Amino acid sequence: MQIRPRLEAVIEDMLDGHILLDEALDEFEKLYIQKAFARNKKRISQTAEALGIHRNTISKRVSTYRAEERKHASIRLNGRKAGKTTEHRVAVVIK
Repeated sequence: MQIRPRLEAVIEDMLDGHILLDEALDEFEKLYIQKAFARNKKRISQTAEALGIHRNTISKRVSTYRAEERKHASIRLNGRKAGKTTEHRVAVVIK
């Protein structure tokens, strides 16, 4: 499998989208670990072995990713509530 041409195409898209290197590396690592974790049926030791890194590293990263997802979900949920409240206030003022 030729991975280099595929990576080059993704990099071109990222550069066109003005994605910074730090963001690109963070996203790549996160997705790579998540995919390996899923492929290994969420078994930390097997995932660590497949990636050639210590199991504590996988455990910490997965915990971090889950915390980030909960944080973003909370922000989205609070944003919707705030949006409804604002719309309600606007409707009340207009009436």
